[in-house]
Amino acid sequence: MSNNQSSQGSTTNKLSAELMREICLEEGADDSGFVEIERKALESDREGILRIYPKTRSIISIIRVMNRENVQSPPRYIANTEFHLTSEKISEISRKILRRLNKHGVRGVIPPVGFPMDMNRWPDKKIWDISHKLVAVQAGLGHMGINRNVIHPKYGNFILLDSILIDAELDRYNQPLDYNPCIGCQLCVSVCPVGAIHPDGKLDFLACFTHNYREFNGGFQDWVEGLVSSKDIKEYRSKFRDSETASMWQSLSTGANYKSAYCMAVCPAGEDVLYTYIPNRKKYVEQIVKPLREKDEPIYVIQGTRAESVVKRNHNKEARYVHTPYRPTSISGFLNALNIGINPEKIKGITMAVHFKFVGKEEVSATLVISDGKLQIQEGIVGNADLRVHSDSQSWIQIVNGEMQPAAAMMSGKLKIDGSHELLQQFQQFFST
Repeated sequence: MSNNQSSQGSTTNKLSAELMREICLEEGADDSGFVEIERKALESDREGILRIYPKTRSIISIIRVMNRENVQSPPRYIANTEFHLTSEKISEISRKILRRLNKHGVRGVIPPVGFPMDMNRWPDKKIWDISHKLVAVQAGLGHMGINRNVIHPKYGNFILLDSILIDAELDRYNQPLDYNPCIGCQLCVSVCPVGAIHPDGKLDFLACFTHNYREFNGGFQDWVEGLVSSKDIKEYRSKFRDSETASMWQSLSTGANYKSAYCMAVCPAGEDVLYTYIPNRKKYVEQIVKPLREKDEPIYVIQGTRAESVVKRNHNKEARYVHTPYRPTSISGFLNALNIGINPEKIKGITMAVHFKFVGKEEVSATLVISDGKLQIQEGIVGNADLRVHSDSQSWIQIVNGEMQPAAAMMSGKLKIDGSHELLQQFQQFFST
């Protein structure tokens, strides 16, 4: 199962993987696996891992099982308490493991389970350096399900993950499972209040982030701006209910709370969970899925998105409108955020190619193509364009963030458009949230 291992050459002066696993389990981990830093699959995270700890030779991945009934409870403060307490517990376990290794001359670093992250990079760059999910998959602890959670073959997705970076090599490393424990039931699709999980496996990241992570960094930013832009208490209360203010305070004081995480709650995969689902699927849906789907609650959405239409189809949910948390501070951030910041509903039926040439602080050229409801970005000037944008880079960021009107930028000579202004207006509305 999860300790499927392969030999890695000579074992001279290498730590015993078998002994390492014993240590992990003795200190409270429910399962563990090991990955070498050179693993090709870690290429996307290797630079970040070595930024955290340049001496990293191996990565220990561990899991801690949560009480799934807490996670399934309709009152979400019960689920969030489980998330917080298990997060603290697995962090403590990681430290116990590393302290034992320290006694044998092995040094290492333990990244946080989740937050804190590097907010100096927000919103233009990835704020985390290591993906515990990626490492866990490579360590044979499960595979990603359609709900984007790692599903362990025994415990399902009711687990939290942590990683330990160490400066020693092991005599054996784990390999990914040769099957995916996800059973394809699509209960996560049916229960997501914003329709973020599509039946074909696609994920609407912005919809998930806007609602489920409302009280994390992006939603907090939106709340603060709503607060400071209110001229008096009456205007503030027209934007936020007392319950929303209290909920934000609670997240600030006890740890950020997820608004749903229903995709995790309803997942029946894993040997320990399947027995509650397979014998009577209708009963499982009645007891676990329906209470979440039919729960009366506010759902945070961006106006004009697919998420809004999903909410409006469920009379138990109330759409609460918020703004996108993405406001780039650089051209690279603008280009990186396009795929997650664009409103898919607004590009349906649109075919357009745009050439960008940015000058000034950032000199960048790029081509954006919208076709068949999809958006593609290429480096440099490629093919023909319906619209050509030549802009001072800093001015363009101000335009994108609604801090400058295109007309003002054109009058000052900082923005030049080759193509109809109607196309420019159409292009702008793709990002108006």
